[in-house]
Amino acid sequence: MNTLEDLKTAVINGKRKEVKAIMPDLLDSGFEPSAVLEQALIPAMSVVGERFKRNEIFVPEMLVAARAMKEAMAQLEPRLVAAGIKPQYTAVIGTVEGDLHDIGKNLVATMWKGTGFEVIDLGVNVSADAFLAAIDQHKPHLVGLSALLTTTMPAMKDTVAAIRNAGHTDLKILVGGAPITDSYAAEIGADGYSRDAASAVDAARKALAA
Repeated sequence: MNTLEDLKTAVINGKRKEVKAIMPDLLDSGFEPSAVLEQALIPAMSVVGERFKRNEIFVPEMLVAARAMKEAMAQLEPRLVAAGIKPQYTAVIGTVEGDLHDIGKNLVATMWKGTGFEVIDLGVNVSADAFLAAIDQHKPHLVGLSALLTTTMPAMKDTVAAIRNAGHTDLKILVGGAPITDSYAAEIGADGYSRDAASAVDAARKALAA
C-alpha cells in the first residue's frame, strides 16, 4: 500500500503518473484529505521551494513538480470540500493587462495552492476592473499581480491604485515578475514583493501576518 511519504516523494520528483495512481489508493484506504494535504502535499512543495532557493533545481524542475501537485489537488479538492475543510486564506492572482506571460504566475498559484491557499487564477491580460470584480466576488485575503514586461509595469501600478481607491485598504497585495523590484513594489503601494515562485509563499505569509 502506498504511503503519504510515497506521495510526497512523487510530487517532489514531478512524477505525475505516479501521483495520479497513488492519490486514489491513499484516499480509498482511509487517509483523511486534510492529512494528505498537510502531511504530504504541503511538505512536498516546501521542499521544492527550498531546493529552488538553493539553486539545486531550476524552473523546469519546478514546473514538473507543479504539474504533479496540480494532479494531486484535482483529486483532493472534491474530498476536502465534501469533508467541509476550507482553506485558511483565499488569494486572487493574475497577470496584469497587456501582458500574456503566465509561467511565473502559474508557478506562484501552484505554490500557494500547495501550501493551503484557495487560489482564484484570473489568467493573463487581466484588467484592473476584472481584478476588482474578482475581489468583490471572492473576498480574498491576498491579491497577486504579475508582470513580465517593463511596458506593463504601469498597468500593475494602475491596478494597485484602483484596488486601493476602491476602498480595499486592508487587502494585502503582492507583486512579482522579471522587471519588478522590492523598491518598485513599495513605490506603487504593494504590501510585498516576490522575486520567484519559491519566495512567494514566504512573502504571502509575511504580508498576511503583518
